[in-house]
Amino acid sequence: MTTTSAGNVPVLNIIGGGKVGKTLGYLWREAGVFRLGGVLNRSQASSAEAVAFLQGGQAVAEMAELPPADAFLLGCADNHLADCCAELAASGVLRAGNSVFHCSGALSSALLEPAREVGAHIASAHPVKSFADPRRAVQDFAGTFCGMEGDAAALAVLQPAFAAIGARCFALNAEHKTLYHTASVIACNYLVALQEVSLQTFGQAGVGRELAMQILEPIVLGTVGNIFRLGTAQALTE
Repeated sequence: MTTTSAGNVPVLNIIGGGKVGKTLGYLWREAGVFRLGGVLNRSQASSAEAVAFLQGGQAVAEMAELPPADAFLLGCADNHLADCCAELAASGVLRAGNSVFHCSGALSSALLEPAREVGAHIASAHPVKSFADPRRAVQDFAGTFCGMEGDAAALAVLQPAFAAIGARCFALNAEHKTLYHTASVIACNYLVALQEVSLQTFGQAGVGRELAMQILEPIVLGTVGNIFRLGTAQALTE
């Protein structure tokens, strides 16, 4: 990689500095993996808030204001990724040899084809983790599994970058990303939904929500522990 900063530390621009972008950017800056360049969110205030959390980088208002960089993290919502990449490719900021990646678990790196057409290398890197609270996520990110697919040149940059902050990287088949993402949703989001149904059912039985949460915590945690200790079949209560 041709670095754009002194000291051979590559520069990362973040487009869409939400919960994932802030967590990864903070960790990479702390570890000295990347120097943060521009941070572009949907509003100037949001960009400034992200920079404050990251403790690095500079808030910019438009794509064309992004500084030269070696890597670009597209952290916007899935339904905005295609438009975001197309705008980046047309901005004149992207250079041949740059790496452009997103962190979607459902969409493949092929979505970033406009960036490849101007000579960039593209990839997808999906940390299998809840990022509901970035402040907590930066504390317990180490050990997070991260599914990756894309151009070899981009992965050669991203795999060591993620490994440096404690990620456990594994290869994904881009054609099966939908199934991969569905598996994650079933395991996590459905579990949350089931607990809400249980809480509401307790409520119908006259048990208050706060007490119901106290009742559920040990049995849910115990069940989850049994699943990974004994396997799904043996974890079922007879």
